[in-house]
Amino acid sequence: MLAASGFLTIGVFLALVLSRRVSVLFALTLVPIAAALLGGHGAGLGELVADGLLTVAPVAIMITFAVLYFSLMIDAGLFDPAVTRILRWAKGDPLKITVGTALLTLLVALDGDGASTFLITVSALLPIYQRLGMRRIVLAGVVCLGAGVMNMVPWGGPTARAMAALELDSAQLFLPVLPAMFAGICWVLVAAYLIGRSERKRLGVVSIEVGERARLTGADRVRFWINAALTLALVGCLLFQLADLEVLFLVAFLVALLINRPSWQGQQELFAKHAYNVVLVVVVIFAAGVFTGILTGTGMIKAMAESLVAVIPDAGGALLPVVTAIAGMPLSLVFTPDAFYYGVVPVLAETSAALGGDPAAIGRAAILGQMTTGFPLSPLTASTFILLGMSKVDLGDHQRFIFGWAFGTTLVMTAVALLTGVL
Repeated sequence: MLAASGFLTIGVFLALVLSRRVSVLFALTLVPIAAALLGGHGAGLGELVADGLLTVAPVAIMITFAVLYFSLMIDAGLFDPAVTRILRWAKGDPLKITVGTALLTLLVALDGDGASTFLITVSALLPIYQRLGMRRIVLAGVVCLGAGVMNMVPWGGPTARAMAALELDSAQLFLPVLPAMFAGICWVLVAAYLIGRSERKRLGVVSIEVGERARLTGADRVRFWINAALTLALVGCLLFQLADLEVLFLVAFLVALLINRPSWQGQQELFAKHAYNVVLVVVVIFAAGVFTGILTGTGMIKAMAESLVAVIPDAGGALLPVVTAIAGMPLSLVFTPDAFYYGVVPVLAETSAALGGDPAAIGRAAILGQMTTGFPLSPLTASTFILLGMSKVDLGDHQRFIFGWAFGTTLVMTAVALLTGVL
């Protein structure tokens, strides 16, 4: 009965989200609360919700200060020199421009926010593509690939959701897949080279002039190098796990704020400009805490996993992470990230644990195959329409053009993950 309630809860949640009848926030909270009340858990509902909120609080804090930090760095022009250098290096060669697009995307996507990545890369590169006669679908596709891989960072949407849903930290989930992520980056560059080569064959090399970037002097120059050093130090501390991620981002943001926006008015302007993005992400993270807290605390997830164990052969447990990784990319066309990570991954992880597997391996497999926020292919993902709207590309054309390359990225990373033993 408990398993049936769990499956029904997830089914209703998925149906509501996929049909777009209600918001994700509404579905993540009201559906499990209704299920708990109908299942006779009303007396302990407050405790279940509180437990769930406590588990996702560190992730929510990390996301808050990560978005604020990188938004501040973008406003401060930290990435402007890289944009200018890539454009100057590429000039009128379609192949170089395509590879430069991939490099720029890989750099800018470090913030883990697909919307800001698309705004920066498409705004900088679309005029060059149009001037050379390059296809806009190439721009959208290559940006899609680069953002998809880089969205695996712990403060990116997929990994943050996986950590929240499975109550894992980045040391358990992200660090083991670093070799696979590096392989994915290499694959993106290879794909960009091959796509760019076809554009060069179609158009040839065109002479083009790239405007000079305004040179920084005095205090602005000093501030730029301080920002660069601070960002490099932050990334190093994140990779070596010198402290909790939420603490690192909090300290780094406060230091960056004092350097770039020391005045009260400047700080208020920053918060007003980026408050919407921060609140939108954090509220959904807390709603996910309600969802997972109720399903875990009532025993629904455990009961669902036990029912799945009864029908899955013993040998199937070892293959479950691989199947999750490979199937995740095609499923991104029909599942939102929230629906997949909060509705499906916990059940798969519990099932894997019951069969003797490592639940963390399911989380790693999920981020290898379900980078839907980074791979803007699904009509259920808002960032898809930001990318396509800015680049003026049709959704169907975009999916047909880049799906094979995106699926190839997942296959390459899954193969490396198997070789390194993290699945």
